[in-house]
Amino acid sequence: MNINVYTELTPNPATMKFIVNKLLINGSADYPTKESAEKSPFAKELYKFSFVNGVFFASNFVTITKTDGSEWADIEPIMKEFVKGAVESELKIQLEDTQGETNFEGSDTEVKIQQILHDYVRPAVEQDGGAISYRSFNEGVVTVELRGSCSGCPSSTITLKAGIENLLKRMVPEVTEVVSEAL
Repeated sequence: MNINVYTELTPNPATMKFIVNKLLINGSADYPTKESAEKSPFAKELYKFSFVNGVFFASNFVTITKTDGSEWADIEPIMKEFVKGAVESELKIQLEDTQGETNFEGSDTEVKIQQILHDYVRPAVEQDGGAISYRSFNEGVVTVELRGSCSGCPSSTITLKAGIENLLKRMVPEVTEVVSEAL
């Protein structure tokens, strides 16, 4: 298979999506620091570039966060070539298979919240190179974690409040607020 890589800007100016014509991972994997990438040969190699400040994988793309002071115009061609080579050589994203079926746990309300996040919110967030994870539901407040390009994105607060919070309030009357857990 001939691997093609193209890029898309994300709402976060520090991140860019590198999309390939092959499924990379079922689900997602976030490596926000060099230390967290120890169990990912692919992410570990990306962190060898001094301008890489975050790595996130989902379905057929890797979102790369650059360091302040580096410019996409300079590093985008380098990253495209690296991603192409890594995919062609089948560099592993995860050493052990930690992926499985999606299991929702908790009360009926918590399961409903998790299902909505999975079915409606996750695909939209992935389109922008990010991911969302359910953390908890306590006294009407849903706590989520934003990763990938959503982590530190200037527009993520608007997405969280205007989009996700409004959707959950409409579909789950018990929800009064949605907050993001800091990484």
